[in-house]
Amino acid sequence: MSLLVDEERGVLRITIDRQARMNAVDLATMSELGELIIGAETRPEVRVIVLTGAGKAFCTGADLAAAAAAGGNEASPEVVMDRANDVVRAIVDSPLPVIAQVNGPAAGVGASIALAADLIYAADTAYLLLPFTSIGLMPDGGASAMVAAAMGRVRAAELALLGARLPAAEAAAAGLITRCVPADRLSDQVEAVAAQLAAGPRRALQLTKVAINAATLTQLDEALAREKTGQSELLTSADFYEGMTAMLTRRPPHFDGAVLPTTDPV
Repeated sequence: MSLLVDEERGVLRITIDRQARMNAVDLATMSELGELIIGAETRPEVRVIVLTGAGKAFCTGADLAAAAAAGGNEASPEVVMDRANDVVRAIVDSPLPVIAQVNGPAAGVGASIALAADLIYAADTAYLLLPFTSIGLMPDGGASAMVAAAMGRVRAAELALLGARLPAAEAAAAGLITRCVPADRLSDQVEAVAAQLAAGPRRALQLTKVAINAATLTQLDEALAREKTGQSELLTSADFYEGMTAMLTRRPPHFDGAVLPTTDPV
């Protein structure tokens, strides 16, 4: 099982458990994660969702090794993007409060999943990373909207264009996550917050979440559509093949500087 599920006192805890891959997710895991989040809203006994990772990482993005092993035939780029977008939309649209317990690196779509949560608590040893351009891709999972909404265009560009690592303390100072917590206190912090939410008024919490998201994530749907179009193109490009091969063989990539399309893809 790639996902561990535990429910206690109104708290549904979903743990990504692919430790051999630093909790990088394959398509099946992504699909299951979205289904679990959507299914939770129909269960009156569930009052809050906690997302976290097993071991040393939260989630280090898509499992490119699994995709390479499948010979690129795991699914079409459009289906891959749909599954990632489904998870982000499930988190944002869920009537339940969703907490991300970022116990370690959150990279690629793993960062997008964390940032989609309503409350994000990260260990002081954790960091966020948008490494997409280093393998010939662009940010996805709504990251182009969520990071810019929280940090502004210039800081978002630094993270996305340069693939700069953002330590949890800096992410908290920039307003990108809720709080940076000493690693040995992270579980206690999240458990206390989850218990408070689970004991709260479900409908009032739901409407509060809806109101905040409506005011702050006004460009999320457009961002997901742009990312799907752009990423679907890039996932079939020579630059992505080179970037993925370089990453898997632990060597620097050598991009060929492919000419960009002459028209806007969206």
